[in-house]
Amino acid sequence: MKDIRSSLFSILILIVVAAGAYFVVQSVQQTAQQAQQALNPIQQANSSLQTQVSDLMHPTPTVIPDPVTYINQIQALARLETIQYSIEKVITAEVGQGTFGFLFGDKLLFVAHGTVIAGIDMSKIQPSDMQVQNGVLYVKLPPAEVFVATLDNDKSYVYDRTTGALTKADQNLETTARQAAQDEIQKAALDDGILDTAQQNAQIFLTRFFATLGYQNTIFTK
Repeated sequence: MKDIRSSLFSILILIVVAAGAYFVVQSVQQTAQQAQQALNPIQQANSSLQTQVSDLMHPTPTVIPDPVTYINQIQALARLETIQYSIEKVITAEVGQGTFGFLFGDKLLFVAHGTVIAGIDMSKIQPSDMQVQNGVLYVKLPPAEVFVATLDNDKSYVYDRTTGALTKADQNLETTARQAAQDEIQKAALDDGILDTAQQNAQIFLTRFFATLGYQNTIFTK
């Protein structure tokens, strides 16, 4: 009988201990949930602060165009574009090079892609420049000229840049390289004879054009 009572008492103790442990676990879980809920605003604020710091350290450029537009001049054009060059040019721009260039110098290699367009400005033709004699049309064309010499900013880029250990990059160096590249691209086209080709192409085109108007014989004079 005593053994039975002792066993029942032991079982009762185990039940009480198990119930106590269950309630302790539930209390701990509730406390943890409450603590997590209390920390959520802090974590959200910390995340927001990190985002703001990131935006401050790596800002996204904002472009705000002026809503007011001023049109200074409108000009009618009568340009006959007869040839286009696509040119690639490598430009070296540097400052502070010399004995202490490794300390104070700044040097970059700029790969420029540009376009040069040439042709005839038909608005420069005067009535006296076109005469018909014995069924032959005599035309005096104005000299060919370059209409456009510009860089393709989507394809042009800085390939390499080296800055001295004790100096900062020159903010104007790339601008200088771009200006020089545009000049060099136009010069390369001129050296290759773009104006002569533009003049010849204009004569070929206009010969066909005048033929459609009934002038089968066209002679270009100087």
